[in-house]
This record gives sequence, C-alpha cells and structure tokens, in this order.
Amino acid sequence: MNDLADYIDRIRERTMRVVRCIPPERIDWTFREGKFTFGDLIRHLAAIERWMFAENAQLRPSRYPGHGRELADGYDNVLDYMQRMHAESMAIFRSLTDDDLAAQCMTPGGANLRVAKWLRAMIEHEAHHRGQIYLYLSMLDIPTPPIYGLTEEEVKRRSA
Repeated sequence: MNDLADYIDRIRERTMRVVRCIPPERIDWTFREGKFTFGDLIRHLAAIERWMFAENAQLRPSRYPGHGRELADGYDNVLDYMQRMHAESMAIFRSLTDDDLAAQCMTPGGANLRVAKWLRAMIEHEAHHRGQIYLYLSMLDIPTPPIYGLTEEEVKRRSA
C-alpha cells in the first residue's frame, strides 16, 4: 500500500500547487450562479476523499457531507480543512494491507469494486476537479504552474 499511498500524496501535492494560486479574495468566485466556487471544489475534494473514498476503503458506507460552507468558510479555513481531511484519509490509506486492497467495497453507486481500483478512481476524480480549478484560474487570467515542470510550449521547443 505504501506505493499507492505515496502516489496519492503526490497527486494531492500537485492539486495543492494549483489551489495555492487562488487569490484569497476569489475563494467564493464561480463563473456562473449555481456552479461550484473555488471553495466548493476544494471542500468537495477534501470531503469526498475522507468521507466517501476512505470510508468505502474500510468497507464502510459513504458519509459524504457535501461541499457547503458549513464545513469550512474563508480561504484559510478551506485550505486547512482540505489538509486536515487529507491527513485523516492518508492515515486510513496507509493502514490498509494488501488483503484490504484486494477486498471488495460497495460504492455509493452500488458497484462492488476492489478497494485498490476504487482508490485509483479517487485519483481520477481529483484530476478532474483539479482541471476545473486550472480552467477557473485561466478564466481569471491567473497564472498556474505546469503540472510536471514544463509548459506545453517548453515541451514543443525541446522536442525533435
């Protein structure tokens, strides 16, 4: 499990690099009424990792509370919430054995999946929402870091 847990941690650090680009005064910004704000996206990632994926990985039902401001309000509180939920999730993930990862868990959608496959789905889910954060920041002309160290333009210049 340590390899998977380390990978999950690296995924979260990539997400946090983008999250830290959000200006504090924009935490409640959205492009359209009724759509996720930056804060909603962060709270959603934090809560779903801890209260759905980590609970399901322990063969428990989801306890996902949603993404509302009652979970954390204001820039610093939202980021603290994300870090706290991730730390709790990682303690759970690091406690899983190979047998635990091979066990079948029930997803909220009613599918039976191996725990390891469910945790890989969590990574895809995070990448999806990280992409939304990149897009929101782009809409506001806020620079973002390249995900793997090079921009597309730099890759093109270095290619044959």
